[in-house]
Amino acid sequence: MQRIKKLTAIILSILTLSSVCVFGGAFSAGASGTGAGLAEWALNAYYEGWSYVYGGSTPGAVDCSGLIYSYCGGERCGDPQLNTATARGSVSSGIPNVHGLGLWRPGHVGVYVGNGMEVDARGDAYDMCYESVYGAYNGWTYWFKLAAVSYPTNGWEKFSGDYYYYENGEYITNTSRTIDGTTYYFDSKGRSSKTPSDTSSSSSSNSSSNNSSNNSSNNSSSQSKPTSWRNGSTGEEVKKIQNRLTELGYYTGAVDGNFGDATEKAYRAFQEAAGLTVDGIAGSDRDVLYSDDAPYAPKVEETTAPADEEKDEEKKSEEETKSNEYKSGDENDDVKAIQGKLAQLKYFDIDPTGYYGDYTVQTVMNFQLANGLEATGVVDEETYKLLFSADAVSNPNPSEETQAQSATTAVESGPVQMPFTTSPTELIITNEQNQTYTDTATDVVKKTNKVTKKALSNASAVIPSAATAQVKRTANIWLWFVLVAVIFGALAAVFMLRDRKSNRYTRYCAKKKKHANFKSEVNTRW
Repeated sequence: MQRIKKLTAIILSILTLSSVCVFGGAFSAGASGTGAGLAEWALNAYYEGWSYVYGGSTPGAVDCSGLIYSYCGGERCGDPQLNTATARGSVSSGIPNVHGLGLWRPGHVGVYVGNGMEVDARGDAYDMCYESVYGAYNGWTYWFKLAAVSYPTNGWEKFSGDYYYYENGEYITNTSRTIDGTTYYFDSKGRSSKTPSDTSSSSSSNSSSNNSSNNSSNNSSSQSKPTSWRNGSTGEEVKKIQNRLTELGYYTGAVDGNFGDATEKAYRAFQEAAGLTVDGIAGSDRDVLYSDDAPYAPKVEETTAPADEEKDEEKKSEEETKSNEYKSGDENDDVKAIQGKLAQLKYFDIDPTGYYGDYTVQTVMNFQLANGLEATGVVDEETYKLLFSADAVSNPNPSEETQAQSATTAVESGPVQMPFTTSPTELIITNEQNQTYTDTATDVVKKTNKVTKKALSNASAVIPSAATAQVKRTANIWLWFVLVAVIFGALAAVFMLRDRKSNRYTRYCAKKKKHANFKSEVNTRW
């Protein structure tokens, strides 16, 4: 048995060590790349809409460090990437003009793509994000050069279809250079005004970029400037687009050269008005934008004025409708006239008071039921017209109606005073108008007595069943206690028998040992 345990432990140890070697090697493997290649890889991930997957490092499904690892390999997570960096510095002091730098903050990494912008895989709710390095969300602490990436020092570097010229490890901006007899101008982003005729002076890392797994870095292009601008683009051309959209009335934001959501929305509105493809991308259709025939945005006043008028008419109609309705709580001469008409039709059995109380609600409902209307108790326009018309149906059975309504008569005009009495004939209900209803009170007392007797009879029928239920519940509880006691008793018996058997076996062993000792002693003596 001991040998089997030892052998099992050795096998498990070998499996553990082999798995560590295999997976550890996998997390440190990967092809190296270039800074420009990594930056294009990250931008491509954003435009293709890669998903954020915790622990992911394959194209299309990555986490923050997996985005970098999927391109160039190296260290798998943020802190090791920072610790093995070939150079680093504080973001608050400025970021060098280098494509593909790593960005770090506690628990998160991203990729610097130049011009103050970065790409990072942020989380399940965001996926891939592309925004300013100094945005409110990020709060980056360090920039660093990845150990698995080579960065240029001097010469030409191609990035996203444009050419940049590096000197002393950074690409130059807002200046000009004469290289091999040709003068090149470089804008604020570092883009060259011309495509270099000879890129042999470009850094050695540029050739590595052609071998990277980023397909976009392999595309050859003879264009010196972008041909389209979209959400995320910046620069002078974006300012020009914003200015023109402002002139046409589509854009009301700041002309800051940042192609953001507001600019995209305005450009889409222009494309729709001009009958162009609505994609929010400013490409060749800018010719229409800058032309004299470009359509202006429709005026807001023209589209909203009719809606305001309709609202006013609806509001006026609602007020008129409300003025033609009478309901519980109202008190005026119109209510008194309604009560008078209901009295003529033998629905209302008291003098009109002008107060719309519970009694009036009930009589209105009775009138509505008798005349085929919905019994709401509210005198709406339809009920009002029918009530005062020649087609109004009178109460078909006024004597029974009066009997049914008498119980609510007293509440019609306000608080009721109920004197103590022992005789139904002495019960008098007095309201604010000093009206007395002796006969009505007698009927109320009789009805109340009948209801009380019925309730008491029902209660007496319920009591035995409740008592029976209580007895049954008590019996069930005692049965449960007995069952639990039997189970515990059985368990106790099992343990007692087990202990007795164990003790018997122990005594047997002791007796056998004693006999063996005695036999040995006898043999020694003899």
